[in-house]
Amino acid sequence: MKLKQAIELDRKDSLKKYKSHFLNSKKEIYLNGNSLGKLPIKSIEKIRKTIDYEWGDRLVRSWDEKWLDLSRNLEKKLAKILGAKKREVKIGDSTSINLYQIVFSLLKSNLYKKSLISDSFNFPSDNYIIEGISSNFNIKNPTIINYSQDISAEINLIEKTIKKSPGILCLSLVSYKSGWMYPLKKLNDYAKKNNSIIVWDLSHAVGATHIDLKKTNTLAAVGCSYKFLNGGPGAPGFLFVDNSIQSKLENPIKGWFGHKLPFKFSDKYEAANNINKFDIGTPGVLSMVGMEAGLDIITKATTKSIRKKSISQSEYFISLINQELDSYNVKIESPRDPLNRGSHVTISHPESWRICRALAKGSKKYPKIICDYRPDKYIRFGISPLYTSFQDLYHTINALIEILKTESYKKIKKEKNRVT
Repeated sequence: MKLKQAIELDRKDSLKKYKSHFLNSKKEIYLNGNSLGKLPIKSIEKIRKTIDYEWGDRLVRSWDEKWLDLSRNLEKKLAKILGAKKREVKIGDSTSINLYQIVFSLLKSNLYKKSLISDSFNFPSDNYIIEGISSNFNIKNPTIINYSQDISAEINLIEKTIKKSPGILCLSLVSYKSGWMYPLKKLNDYAKKNNSIIVWDLSHAVGATHIDLKKTNTLAAVGCSYKFLNGGPGAPGFLFVDNSIQSKLENPIKGWFGHKLPFKFSDKYEAANNINKFDIGTPGVLSMVGMEAGLDIITKATTKSIRKKSISQSEYFISLINQELDSYNVKIESPRDPLNRGSHVTISHPESWRICRALAKGSKKYPKIICDYRPDKYIRFGISPLYTSFQDLYHTINALIEILKTESYKKIKKEKNRVT
């Protein structure tokens, strides 16, 4: 394993200039952008201006001067990243609330049979949402597809389930554990042929993969903005609804900002006749302001270039794991085909939790390395092409060798933190 190779790969990296657009620590390597993205430097300026001037000085006048247009402006930028039209994307609330709105409205619309399907790779809270909704429509239980292993979804099994029980599916484009990435267009087209629809959760994909919702015939999707979009903790979620079905859906939560004329203060609710119908309450201005810089950086870098580097880096990282860690009982728990893999690489080891904490602790021989643990045996390394370097990945492998060779992880307590 040669450091020279990593240095040369970094030298040739066309995206390396974007690392300086983020707040970086020289004392640690951050491989957790799949959980929380880094802070864009321009976000600091924007948030400070919002607090000091727009809130501190202009106060309520800022609604007319800027804040009422804030979400619409951000939606245009996000729509471009998603390959959607500007009036098909709504920013606000959380991923869970947005998923609730879409699934509930689809069930109520009678466009599809009242059947709910998900799989064991989906993020747990997504399945909580559809389980909760099912009782409102007398659906006995959502169908949860289980696979024979934990790395790759079995597409034939998804297709068989759709054919047997057509209706509404909820799937994560990139699985939160293994990083498995579903064939978006293939499944959308199959669903359509069988009078079904897939609502995609893009949380672990957007900002690190290339997504084109229109070209892949996607009709509905949700996602968050605090991971690879680098919107910050508490940044709002988003939803996408294709124009072809918007008029047929009714938001189950009739909120102030979903009204056609919210400042008319009418006693009668009239829903907006576009994507605005999915707005609920007053926009969270401070959390939205932090999104803009991240969206701008991604737009300049382009998602195609980001995806290209992501594949190159994950291939490099996996090759080093194979070369250096095989003898230490480390297993790769992510798909080997880069076309079926998002931007995080997962490994397993019987002592994954303590190894993860040993990395975070750092030592005289290696810097602090921030990644994350997922039960019961997984360590995820989030590759964020805008600020992850090949040398970061090289030094992470060296740290893992040191920890496993010396068994220094045994000094770490087995008790887990509240946030893992």
